[in-house]
Amino acid sequence: MEQLNLLWINTGLYQMAWGQGLMLLVGILLIYLAIVKKFEPLLLLPIGFGAILSNIPGAGLAVGDGILHLFYQVGIESGAFPLIIFMGVGALTDFGPLLANPKTLLLGAAAQFGIFATLLGAVGLTSLGIFDFSLKQAAAIGIIGGADGPTSIYVASILAPELLGAIAVASYSYMALVPLIQPPIMRAFTTSSERKIKMVQLRDVSKTERIVFPIILLLLVALLLPDAAPLLGMFAFGNLMKESGVVERLSDTTQNALINIVTIFLGLAVGSKLMADKFLQFDTLGILLLGLVAFAIGTMCGLLMAKLMNAFSKNKVNPLIGSAGVSAVPMAARVSNKVGLEADPHNFLLMHAMGPNVAGVIGSAIAAGIMIQFLG
Repeated sequence: MEQLNLLWINTGLYQMAWGQGLMLLVGILLIYLAIVKKFEPLLLLPIGFGAILSNIPGAGLAVGDGILHLFYQVGIESGAFPLIIFMGVGALTDFGPLLANPKTLLLGAAAQFGIFATLLGAVGLTSLGIFDFSLKQAAAIGIIGGADGPTSIYVASILAPELLGAIAVASYSYMALVPLIQPPIMRAFTTSSERKIKMVQLRDVSKTERIVFPIILLLLVALLLPDAAPLLGMFAFGNLMKESGVVERLSDTTQNALINIVTIFLGLAVGSKLMADKFLQFDTLGILLLGLVAFAIGTMCGLLMAKLMNAFSKNKVNPLIGSAGVSAVPMAARVSNKVGLEADPHNFLLMHAMGPNVAGVIGSAIAAGIMIQFLG
């Protein structure tokens, strides 16, 4: 009888706290959203499974020498995983639409205003005593507005590692919810006639321009803002491998095998930060709410910048493409195209929207560099 009692005491069921049970359900919910709803499945599925593993009582997978904790130390604490992901994103990115219409860079820049507005909002709510965020934590939360998962994880790992789980889940959740969050904002801030604006066909971009651009981009930004060099450097390197055409094997590996392998370990490592004692806090709700506000403000500012550009330009841009400036490549561009087709079935905006979409990736990396330089 005593042995049976000892066996029962050593089970996870006996040791389980209510918070761990709740986080097991959260992990199952994330897996459900990934499989059934197809919300960012490449990351929500491993994050959800990681959340389950890290909350199994007595297993110790997310602490000490546990395998998930080792994944976190090797890949996220060092900053390696987000940077490798950024290299893969660079190899998958086409700068052509941005080079063909450089003024769309302004749309990507405007969409980053949500990051800084949310930083101020988090600081303001803390001063009012509603939440308790430090300036570094507020900056890490604000980066969610860039709708760029690797950037959010990279900044959080440096400025606020204790909030990494909540920030990563919020960032990827809102990226997945782009088709639900953005259209109402897009319709609210544009008129029917604006949504029907047809843009001229983009010019062909030469191979030389495509090769030279990532190098110039890196040098211009990194020499002025060295803390942006890690993210932009990996992004530019990945793109250069693709556009050069001389390292097809390396480019193919980066675009496929490498980014897929790292995504698995990144998701599990993020899941290790969804332990009940760290995630189930009132401030987590604040992170989710502020992240949504950041995303909404970024979308709104991109739309308003497009309208402002139209006031001073003969060649009008469809304001819908401004919403793609929040990054979330290429989903945000697809949403801009979808809403445009609803207004006019013959108005295809996808390639035009890719310009601000790519500019948003650059903008979020620069914003991250600014945050790290001043607060890191």
